[in-house]
Amino acid sequence: MQNNRVILPPKIIGIIGGGQLGRMMAIAAKYMGYQIIVLDPIPNCPTAQVADKQIIANYDDMNAIKQLTEVSDVITYEFENVDLEAATYIEQQGKLPQGSYALEITQNREKEKKLMEEVRLPIPRFSIVNSRVECEQAFEKITFPAVIKTCRGGYDGKGQQKLTSPEDRTQAIEFVEKHQHCIIEEWISFDKEISVIFTRTAAGAIEFFPIAENEHMDHILHKTMAPAKVTKEVKLKAIEAARVLADKMNIIGTFAIEMFVSGEDIYVNEMAPRPHNSGHYTIESCNISQFTQHIRAICGLPLIPVEVVTPAIMLNILGEDVEPTLHAMPKTPNGFVHFYGKDEVKAKRKMGHITFIGDTAEEQIRQFEEAKQ
Repeated sequence: MQNNRVILPPKIIGIIGGGQLGRMMAIAAKYMGYQIIVLDPIPNCPTAQVADKQIIANYDDMNAIKQLTEVSDVITYEFENVDLEAATYIEQQGKLPQGSYALEITQNREKEKKLMEEVRLPIPRFSIVNSRVECEQAFEKITFPAVIKTCRGGYDGKGQQKLTSPEDRTQAIEFVEKHQHCIIEEWISFDKEISVIFTRTAAGAIEFFPIAENEHMDHILHKTMAPAKVTKEVKLKAIEAARVLADKMNIIGTFAIEMFVSGEDIYVNEMAPRPHNSGHYTIESCNISQFTQHIRAICGLPLIPVEVVTPAIMLNILGEDVEPTLHAMPKTPNGFVHFYGKDEVKAKRKMGHITFIGDTAEEQIRQFEEAKQ
């Protein structure tokens, strides 16, 4: 049961998950006049720092979920690994407009790929493997290079391994025996990776943000450039693929789909049923951010037509970048710096991001990098 009611300020929005995405959702909602309550096991997590109240509990604590549901007028989530029992309960109470189906699909790479296959979207050839025998059978159909991933969990390169040649079969078998439910995909030789981010209402209205182009370092998103440098044909194919999935899954709220571009062809890779790291540029680059549009959608408000105000380049700030970034901030006016309020600085941990805007964004980055020295 989905809630299509209009939720107006100062009603209460509950957020499951207290990381940076929840924080930016909360900031957008607070600007609009909503109250925020967050459920997260870590006291004073990034979202709690800007929320009105925090419920400190694990995500699968059903007593905490019931408490959150009782006090909230509408509930959303900032990551896809929400406990399905909890999501189903909230949905049955009419307070989870996004529903549990998108979570069920995006939590499981097998279900994700089979859905894409069902709606005839271009995807790499794949096999689902649960044992040594199934892994050996998969290699009779899939050519190298390939990649093996866990079907559940895994992010920023975790839970996956590239297989470059037949010599890596033993490595793949060991991976399967350790993780069991896995997927082996053919490796796509691509020119670039893009993100298609959109927001959709319960009535089916949809607004697309500019397609973004991504660069990764060590399997972690390093840089996003928007609008992406892609042809009109690629743009049309990407948006049409996203629209097919949005309608098939009855998406409500902001949603992200990563795709590979090879020549004039696209290959759909993975989905996220929430705002996405590669959409942070929208805060400064567009007339409305992915977060504000998400809040409007889950609260039953009409979407604002998206306009590009200026091109942008976003850089992630990892743990090792924090001190150099702080060193540079007093020395240059370039870049909009966002720190997420995480209490512990760790290497490779996303601590914040910087967005550079305008046609001179590359030059701004160069100046900022010089100031970091």
